Amino acid sequence: MNEQAGFTLRGRNPDVLNCIANLSNDEVFTPPEFANRMLDTLTEAWAASNGGANIWADRAVKFLDPCTKSGAFLREITTRLIAGLADEIPDLQTRVDHILTRQVFGIGITTLTSLLTRRSIYCSKHANGEHSVTKNFAHDEGNIWFERTEHTWEKGRCVFCGASNVTLDRGVGLETHAYAFIHTHDIKARLSELFGGEMQFDVIIGNPPYQMTGGGGGNNDSPIYQMFVQQAVKLEPNFLCMVIPSRWMAGGRGLGDFRAEFLGDQRIRTLVDYENAKDAFPTVGIGGGICYFLWNRDNPGLCESTYHRNGVTIGPHPRVLDEFDVFVRDNRAVVILQKVLAAGERSFEELVSGDTPFGLATNFTGYIRGAIPNDKQVMLYANVATKRVRGAMKREAITKNSQLIDVWKLFLPVAGSGRERERSGVDIVLGPPIIGEPGSVCTQTYLVAGPLNSMDEAESIVSYLQTRLARFLVSLRKPAQHVFRGMYRWVPVQQWSKKWTDAALYQKYGITDDEVAFIEQMIRPMGGGRE
Repeated sequence: MNEQAGFTLRGRNPDVLNCIANLSNDEVFTPPEFANRMLDTLTEAWAASNGGANIWADRAVKFLDPCTKSGAFLREITTRLIAGLADEIPDLQTRVDHILTRQVFGIGITTLTSLLTRRSIYCSKHANGEHSVTKNFAHDEGNIWFERTEHTWEKGRCVFCGASNVTLDRGVGLETHAYAFIHTHDIKARLSELFGGEMQFDVIIGNPPYQMTGGGGGNNDSPIYQMFVQQAVKLEPNFLCMVIPSRWMAGGRGLGDFRAEFLGDQRIRTLVDYENAKDAFPTVGIGGGICYFLWNRDNPGLCESTYHRNGVTIGPHPRVLDEFDVFVRDNRAVVILQKVLAAGERSFEELVSGDTPFGLATNFTGYIRGAIPNDKQVMLYANVATKRVRGAMKREAITKNSQLIDVWKLFLPVAGSGRERERSGVDIVLGPPIIGEPGSVCTQTYLVAGPLNSMDEAESIVSYLQTRLARFLVSLRKPAQHVFRGMYRWVPVQQWSKKWTDAALYQKYGITDDEVAFIEQMIRPMGGGRE
């Protein structure tokens, strides 16, 4: 084996794969250290399922990264196989040739990432080039496949990934972001076309793109990572291991069916969850955190769940993932939630409106700021540049939920706390509500809780939503910043005849001192003495 190959496959400081800037927050390079955490989990699971066998000493195991970017997974897999197969294949060059041509496969997500991956594992962007560590490939790409894939448009959307042709049907000069792995109805046949012959992979591992790049940006883009997971399951590998955003656990646009599938799949045997995504990807902010999972085809059972929060590791704990319709990330919260739900009370969610309660968008401007409404107008509550403002607008312009105009109600801010919990370990969860008098409406910035009978009822609910327990119950269903109607589902309705305190609620639901301490280390106080 030549000196270049030896250099490529031994450790270096700094590692070049730690020095590459991410493509975006949606296409994130996996740090080698984190890739190795996932590979350690795979190592243990393989041994447990195969009588203690070492996966890295098995020359027959095939690995696929279906969304390779920097090549971190495939490079670390190759490194482990080179060490593990030393006894069975003593000659280093023969061993490397076998691993790279028979065991390690990848699909690039862009032209750039395919070249990066080839450079990471072949020492050359050309698998058959003069600098490649193996001379056994007859073609340029080796086992790292990439060709430009096109979307299949129908009624303005891609039938496979849902991308909009307005943003991504933009000619041959720009990336399509049509990922080959999910743009097919028959993934098994497609992989046979890509790699030649029937391919059965023992391990599929990777870090898929998170959102549909080019769809508008940020939270307005549709998630796409679930499609990679679902497609990989169809290939029926022995093991599937992927790192994905944790937002699916309790939210995410269009992720309801995926969440139900995932939580109900007893082949999910390991789930490792990071509240702060920077614990996995130090240079990237991903709201709601990040997680990786291990799916074991032939060994269903309870899932060992580990939760990393604010420098503390909780678990692993054996969990039934589908105990609730969303996943409660911290096992310590489950007992508290069970106590509250055992009371069988009506849900506060029933009082809360859907999004855009009066049909007025956040950027609505058809009002006179600071004006007092006359008898043909209503008071509008809005936000401008994060500041709360109000003014008068025409009553006749309200065409939605008109029954809520002339009653007492609360305006509940949609924007709760952002990444406060990730940064400091404590969270305020909700923004302070506004009491809405009869003759008032709001923009999309708020939800509405009502109708209420009086100002006294409204003040009682304000005091309740300021308690730590109520906000704790919201937080269990709140994956990121925004607070929508369904996130109030586990908050029970109370009698609105008094001011509520945490002490009264803790006594009512039998919350122990240890459980109180847990809640209060997660949720910080709110309100001027109304706790």
